[in-house]
Amino acid sequence: MFRLTRWRVIASATILIGIAGLFHWMKLASAAPAEQKAPVEFTADGKLKQPEGYRQWVYVGTPLTPNELNGGAAPFPDFHAVYIDPESYAEYQKTGKFRDGTVMVKELVAIGAKEASSGKGYFMGDFIGLETSVKDSKRFKDEPGHWAYFSFGHKFPLHKEAEKESAVSCNSCHAATAKEDDVFTQYYPVLRAAAAAHSK
Repeated sequence: MFRLTRWRVIASATILIGIAGLFHWMKLASAAPAEQKAPVEFTADGKLKQPEGYRQWVYVGTPLTPNELNGGAAPFPDFHAVYIDPESYAEYQKTGKFRDGTVMVKELVAIGAKEASSGKGYFMGDFIGLETSVKDSKRFKDEPGHWAYFSFGHKFPLHKEAEKESAVSCNSCHAATAKEDDVFTQYYPVLRAAAAAHSK
């Protein structure tokens, strides 16, 4: 009887130790920070790889400057659907600042139909291009605001990799007219709303 009781005690103690160990492991696992994958990748020679999964990022707005409103020759006559990586958007919501590592993707969409059942207007056609801006103070320390701009082409199939655009073609325009940190936040209602909520 004593021997049987002793084995029951040992078995119970073993089970309790095992349960305690399991809870300890679960606590450590939940406390360990998840490894964050960078939203974009670069090649060894500094080219930007085409971003993946950006349509699951945070959509911020779609500016449009059609030819009809710009003397028949707008510099950018297409829809520009713009996305920001989720981590950078969360940081912008908290601080009102674009963090180092922010990535914004601009997907170019041609104007399609100009009349629908809802009336006359401008309606999205086909995808025709992809552009990306990246803020990186180490990689682009000499660029204005540490932003660099990349184009994967304006016709399909798009390039899989892109070289950095010249500062004259992109950075100068952003620096001159963008409202905040070389970003045209004045045209992106999602970012305006986030900034307004942060300032309250």
